[in-house]
Amino acid sequence: QVQLVESGGGLVQPGGSLRLFCAASTTTLDDYAIAWFRQVPGKARDLVSCFTEAVGRTYYADSVKGRFTGSRDNAQNTALLYISGLQQEDTARYYCAAVPKKYYVSNRVDCTKYEYTFWGQVTQVTVSS
Repeated sequence: QVQLVESGGGLVQPGGSLRLFCAASTTTLDDYAIAWFRQVPGKARDLVSCFTEAVGRTYYADSVKGRFTGSRDNAQNTALLYISGLQQEDTARYYCAAVPKKYYVSNRVDCTKYEYTFWGQVTQVTVSS
């Protein structure tokens, strides 16, 4: 099992940027596929970004393409989501999620179809002037 600890959210003005962190506290994060989701109250949780390692492809939701960048720092056992050009519509609760890579690495299933089983505790991003 992996425990995910999120940080980095906050209040930012339109046009600003933040870096969200998802740290694994109990195991090696590199053994897991990581995705980022966000949720607005009253709406379903939406996938923002994920990475399909078998084909080396990163997915970004259309609404965040060119503004959000996912990455990893394996030395720090942390996944990151850099969010820039923030708009009020980006205000949401942001989650990182994980699933063991071994379930998917050999079958080329796209990361948008993974069943993520471990979730961070959420970090709030508020975009407001």
